Amino acid sequence: MDARLQQFEEKMSKSLDNLQGEYTTIRAGRANPHVLDKITVDYYGTPSSIQQVANVSVPEARMIQIQPWESSLIKEIEKAIIASDLGITPNSDGKTVRLVFPDLTEERRKELVKDVKKKGEEAKVAVRNIRRDANDTFKKMNKNSEISEDEQKQLESEIQKLTDKYIGKVDEAVEEKSKEILTV
Repeated sequence: MDARLQQFEEKMSKSLDNLQGEYTTIRAGRANPHVLDKITVDYYGTPSSIQQVANVSVPEARMIQIQPWESSLIKEIEKAIIASDLGITPNSDGKTVRLVFPDLTEERRKELVKDVKKKGEEAKVAVRNIRRDANDTFKKMNKNSEISEDEQKQLESEIQKLTDKYIGKVDEAVEEKSKEILTV
């Protein structure tokens, strides 16, 4: 691959990785510890992720169990979960916090799929913006006589192929996550 295209492909790849990272935080009926990724608790004045201050496990398909290293963190963890957009009330016995995930309603599943598609569209826009930046770069290079017009056309053609490839991968990710959410 042309070195001039490399940086743009890396950016497109990062856009796809970012989308897939966001998808791990969307719960699809099964308990997934990644739903806690964005939730932080105050640990001696430092905002810390729950995974940094507790042992997080999934003992059952619809339950996450959180065992803090220090029992004094139980209240902090409960508060953080309630304040988050998780929509689940934590249960605690003084030693562990349990999150029991209810079955998703049909309506909630459809909302989640809309959210998945919206995030997919945002990723596609990001990929297209990278293509635009690449084409602008190639035009400047041509204007500054760094590359010929034929080379510019060739690079623009290559960047379009990369764009199509990554748009396809985004579509696949959207399709996969939507199917996962709609599977009862």
